[in-house]
Amino acid sequence: MTARPDLLRELAPQVLAAVVRRYGDFEACEDAVQEALLAAARQWPEIGVPEQPRNWLITVAARRRVELLRNETARRRREEAVRYEPAPEVRGDDELALLLLCCHPALSGPAQVTLTLRAVGGLTTAEIARALLLPEATVGQRISRAKQRIRDTGTRFELPAPGELDARLHAVRQVLYLIFNEGYTASSGDELNRVELTREAIRLARQLHRHRPADGETAGLLALMLLTDARRPARTGPGGTLVPLAEQDRARWDAAMISEGVAIITAALERSAIGPLQLQAAIAAVHGEAARAEDTDWQQIVALYGLLDALDPGPMVTLNAIVARAMVDGPQAGLAALDAAAGDPVLARHHRTAAVRAHLLELTGDRAGAREQYRLAARRTLSRPEQRYLESRAARLA
Repeated sequence: MTARPDLLRELAPQVLAAVVRRYGDFEACEDAVQEALLAAARQWPEIGVPEQPRNWLITVAARRRVELLRNETARRRREEAVRYEPAPEVRGDDELALLLLCCHPALSGPAQVTLTLRAVGGLTTAEIARALLLPEATVGQRISRAKQRIRDTGTRFELPAPGELDARLHAVRQVLYLIFNEGYTASSGDELNRVELTREAIRLARQLHRHRPADGETAGLLALMLLTDARRPARTGPGGTLVPLAEQDRARWDAAMISEGVAIITAALERSAIGPLQLQAAIAAVHGEAARAEDTDWQQIVALYGLLDALDPGPMVTLNAIVARAMVDGPQAGLAALDAAAGDPVLARHHRTAAVRAHLLELTGDRAGAREQYRLAARRTLSRPEQRYLESRAARLA
């Protein structure tokens, strides 16, 4: 019998929240919970999973929390003080409070990501390092500094006031989306996907949606993740080669994930004020509901990008809107729109801009121009699967 890593990751935030709320000091409690998780990983394969695994972990973590605070002069006093204390209880909003704590505005974006994966995701430092392609020492230092920063701010483990909650939820959604995107299209390295990150992001988004079911943007985030990850099985071909959306075998898409994502975003749009994540999910739903690439309702996608640009403009929104417009009005119109957007410094140097230009030039019949842009895009990306795909497109036009 194994220790079931999925169960440990599900229970980790509940255990940490219960121990922090009882004893305070996030840093010491997080260390204690990590030791409890390691103990479970070692012992459960031999003794079996306890009937109440969460209580087992809470008890072990609470004991370790006391041990970490002992010293020679206060040992007996502390032992007497906690000997007859009941185990900390788990409350319904604990996981949400823990997510908000890990995404505290005093922390940098990278620190929020690593601390969330550690404290809420239950990943070890080594697992986070492998997932993010970082040295383990770097991840360890980042986590340690993040916990120290939380301690220095004097933040209490509790839900923020209602007036602050919306802003903090926005930060949590951003962190979860960053984790998902890094897993779905790795920004560097040999692999296109890092499945452990996308799965963890979806799991945490489900938690957040469960705690805030009426929040439209949280529903939009979960739907967007599901609808996007549903395409993952068809994104790579033999040898891990990248397969673009228009060429994917849609029979390999996860129909159950698409159905769930469509249902979530449909309900959210009916009852909530429209937000950027909901619009992105709606766009993904249009793609997901098209049985063939040629069945895609590009007119609807153009309209959705128009709304998204009004609510949350940005370089990637502009680029994606150009692609959609080109599918409706033709590649020449897309190239003209690219030229008009060339003043944006982010778009000017981004590999996707060169890749889009290459594709549009190829559609117009300019093979030499397309080949040059595919090669430029390949030089600009750090993802080796994307490099191989772009170089293969250039070679095909030679």
